[in-house]
Amino acid sequence: MNKIINSLILLILILLNNVFGQQYLDRIIAIVDDDIILESEITQSAYYMAMQLGTDPTKNPEKYQELKKLALDNLISSKLLLIQADKDTIEADARQVDSYLQQDLQRIIQQVGGEEKIEQTLGMTMSRFRRTRREEIEKDIRVSMVREQKFANITVSRREIENFFKTHKDSIGNMKESVDISHILVTSKPGEKAKKEAFQKIKGLRQRILDGEDLATLAKQYSEDPGSAANGGDLGFVSRSTLVREYAEAALLLQPGEISDVVESEFGFHVIRLEEKRGDKIHTSHILISVKPTREDEVAAAEKIKKIHAELQNGKNFEDMVKEYSEDESTNMQGGHLGRFEVDQLKNMAKEFVFALKSVKSGFYSEPVKTQYGFHVLKLNAREQTRKYDIEKDRDLIENMALEYKKQKEFQKWLEEMKKEIYVEIKETDYKS
Repeated sequence: MNKIINSLILLILILLNNVFGQQYLDRIIAIVDDDIILESEITQSAYYMAMQLGTDPTKNPEKYQELKKLALDNLISSKLLLIQADKDTIEADARQVDSYLQQDLQRIIQQVGGEEKIEQTLGMTMSRFRRTRREEIEKDIRVSMVREQKFANITVSRREIENFFKTHKDSIGNMKESVDISHILVTSKPGEKAKKEAFQKIKGLRQRILDGEDLATLAKQYSEDPGSAANGGDLGFVSRSTLVREYAEAALLLQPGEISDVVESEFGFHVIRLEEKRGDKIHTSHILISVKPTREDEVAAAEKIKKIHAELQNGKNFEDMVKEYSEDESTNMQGGHLGRFEVDQLKNMAKEFVFALKSVKSGFYSEPVKTQYGFHVLKLNAREQTRKYDIEKDRDLIENMALEYKKQKEFQKWLEEMKKEIYVEIKETDYKS
């Protein structure tokens, strides 16, 4: 549900980058160690914040200038944390990065309307965009890991919670309508038929390459890798650590110009051609055929969730059913608990959930509901209408607020300490506090 990568944000920033890149030459606004921050980076970030706040930069230039200063602070913080990640040798897991990247690209392509439109907007090939976006995702993950590790042991006492509430009671506003929910998730997993069909397709394409057809031409026609298909399957030079293990191992066994056997990875089936080796980096091209659920697989998943729903209605224990059937590994150990969400927030995350829960009473279950993640049965643990926060009733929520407030204060102290050791210069007076 909650992704590190928000492709809608990225899409907005892509479009802004295109617009602003045509309006003026970029300027260096700040230097962090041996890295730079450009005005275009700040503009993109500030415009997105303005959109979130409903602020029109042309009508409220003073507010927009404040947002640009905040955007610069955030960018400086990110670069400082990346330096710390290097010191602590904190690395992002390559599989996790690849997984987020694949999801990200698929969503962006759907939102924009195809790879060609993305390339027109960006003014770059999809393969180059794929590499750029992968680097951004990797940095985001490393920054999150540094921050989480640094402040993992911070806690708040009962007195700190009460003092926080007393001091900030007016500023935190009212609690909006919210729901606390749990779920059971069943996905449409590809069966043997789907896997066999994908394998036969890639096997046929491999044979066509061996018979003399051009891999790049076939990749443009058939490859299901959104990041490289339009560029003839070319992934460019990358280090082996950026590739999924099965792909990297197969590619490293090849000589330049050689074609691999069919290689299976978490993304599907590949045929790989090694273009060139250069130290730890390899240049490959490939065709990917992903394994997609068939109509029969989707029907089977729908029937399974209906059966689970019927058993719950007949009195089966929800937590037991979660352990036995739910495919959401991130919530299985918590009895399927997704958490508490403001209804407006949930509309943006999974609007299907809002409609499914509309007439459900606390302690009861929704009808089966389908989302982009699969098929769900939701349990409504509690529903809260809009009201003021109460220190006793909402202690857990207020504790989380107090904890985040304390972590943020400690984070700011830590940043100031890092700035004493790492060179940071803001070059433009407009951005100085």
